[in-house]
Amino acid sequence: MSEMILLGDEAIARGAIDAGISAAFAYPGTPSTEIYQTIADYAKAHELPVRGMWSTNEKVALEEGVGVSYAGRRAVVSMKHVGLNVAADPFMNAAVSGAHGGLVLVVADDPSMHSSQNEQDSRYFADFAMVPCLEPANQQECYDFMREAFDLSEQFQVPVLVRLVTRLAHSRSLVKMHKRREPNEARFVADPTRFILLPVNARRAFANLVDKQKTLQTYAESHPVNALMLRESNRPGILVSGLAWNYLQEALGEKLADYNVLRVGCYPLPVQKIRLLMDASSEIWVIEEGYPFIERYISALGLMRELPIRGKLTGDLPRTGELSQDDIKTCFGVPILPSLAIPGLNSVLVGRPPSLCDKCPHTDSYEAINEVIAEFEPGARVMGDIGCYTLGAVSPLQGIHSCLCMGASIGMAIGVVHAGMQRSLCVIGDGTFSHSGLVPMLDAARDNTNIKVFILDNSIIAMTGGQPTAASDEQVVDLVAGLGVPREHIRIVVPSPHKKEDTKATIREELAYVGLSVIIARRACVTYAKEIKDIKETREQMRQIKVVAA
Repeated sequence: MSEMILLGDEAIARGAIDAGISAAFAYPGTPSTEIYQTIADYAKAHELPVRGMWSTNEKVALEEGVGVSYAGRRAVVSMKHVGLNVAADPFMNAAVSGAHGGLVLVVADDPSMHSSQNEQDSRYFADFAMVPCLEPANQQECYDFMREAFDLSEQFQVPVLVRLVTRLAHSRSLVKMHKRREPNEARFVADPTRFILLPVNARRAFANLVDKQKTLQTYAESHPVNALMLRESNRPGILVSGLAWNYLQEALGEKLADYNVLRVGCYPLPVQKIRLLMDASSEIWVIEEGYPFIERYISALGLMRELPIRGKLTGDLPRTGELSQDDIKTCFGVPILPSLAIPGLNSVLVGRPPSLCDKCPHTDSYEAINEVIAEFEPGARVMGDIGCYTLGAVSPLQGIHSCLCMGASIGMAIGVVHAGMQRSLCVIGDGTFSHSGLVPMLDAARDNTNIKVFILDNSIIAMTGGQPTAASDEQVVDLVAGLGVPREHIRIVVPSPHKKEDTKATIREELAYVGLSVIIARRACVTYAKEIKDIKETREQMRQIKVVAA
C-alpha cells in the first residue's frame, strides 16, 4: 500500500488503473479533464497496457467504452455533467443492454457554474437509467469507489455512474492506494442479442433491468457508506449525501451529535434506512450538493406532510451555487465567525474577469468580423459557441451574441435565417466543430443556407488544458468540403494584425455571396505553441508509418 496526496480527479484515475482497466475514453471539460489525463500519463510512464484516447465527443467516448465492455474488459469513461447530455443516448441504452466487462462512467458536476452553462445534477440520469450511482465524499472514497464500481458493474452486469462535484474533483487529500489488479482477459459477450436492441430483444433486456432493481436496492441498503446513526427518538434528523457530508461535519462539529443522521453515498436511495430515520426524528433536514434530488424523493414535492422536511425546496438552503459551511451554519442557527478583514484590501484587490490571452488569434478574428459588420450590416448578430473564444462575448470585443451548447452556433445561425433574417453569422472553434459542428454544417450545406461560418482553427483545445483536436489545418478544409460546401466558398484567412485587411476583404466577399460560406481563420494558439508543434510532428510520424506499412 502506498500513499499520495491527490486531486479527486487523480484519485478517480488511480482507482480506475488499480481496478484493472484496459481502456479509458473522455472528452475534456472542467472539472473532469484531469481524470483521463492522469490515466494517460500514468499508463505511459509505467508502460501499462491501458488503451484510450481523447474522443471526438462524449457520445463517441461512451460508445467506445461500451465496445470495450462488450469484449469483456474494463473501461472507464469520464466527462463533465453537460457532456452526459451528449452521451445520453448510449448511456440510457447501455443500461438496457447491460455491461459485460466492467463499465464505469465518471461524471463531474459543476455546482455554481464555475465553467459551465448550467448546474444539472447527474444523479437524475442514474435514476432515469435505473443504474447504480456512487457519490464519494472525499478523495479516499474517490479511489476506493472505483474498484467497487467495477465490481458492482460486473456483478450485476450494468453500467455504474460515479458522481463528483467541482470542489471534490479539484481539491487534494491523502489517499491510500492498493496493488493494481490484473485486467480481464478479452472475451466476447456470450449472448450478443443483449446488445442488439431490436424491440423484441430490448423488451426482454428492459424487463431484466427492472428485475435487478430489487437486488440493487438491497445492495444500497447494506452499503456501509449509507450509514445510519440514531441517537434518540424525537430528535431532529439530517439526511446528507456526498461532499455535503464534509461540509456538515465542519459546520456543526460537536453539535452533530444532537441529531439523528443518515449519510448517503450509494444509490438507489436506501429507502428502509430513510424510513427508520423519519420514524425516529421530529423533522428532517436534507443536505445535498446539487439539485434537491433526495429532498424531492422523500418529500413528494411537498405534498407529503408526515414530517417537516427542510432543505432547498423550502428555502432553508440556497437552491443555486455551491453549498458552503456558512450556508449550513445559517440553516441550523450556528453563528458564523467573522471573516479575516484587512483594512484597505478592497481598494487593492480589483476583480479581473477572464479575457482572451495577449496576442490570441481569436482577438484578431473578432476585430476583423466586427469592423466588416459595422460597415456592411450594422447590428448583425453573431451566434457563438463553447470554447475559449466564447470570451469574445465580453468587452471590449463583444463579438458574439449567443452561447448555448457545443455546436449550437451553426444550428442557431440556420434557425436565424429560417426566421426570416437575410443572412446569419456564427463562430465555432476547430475542436468544437469536430465535436458537434459537423452535423449542423451538413444541414446548411444541403440547403445552401445563407449563413457565414467562421471556424477559428487554433490547432488545439485550449480552454481545457491543451488537448489535441480531432482535425485542424487542411483536415478541416477537407471535412467541410466533404460535407458539401463548395471549395470556392471555403476561404482561409490568417487572423493577425498585419493580415487584417486581407481578412476583412475575404469577409466582405463572402457576405456579398448569397449562400453558405465557411471562413477558416487559421493561426496556432500562442499559449500552446510547443504542444501544437509536438502534436503535428507526432501525427506526421504516424502518417509516415502508415505510408510505409501500405
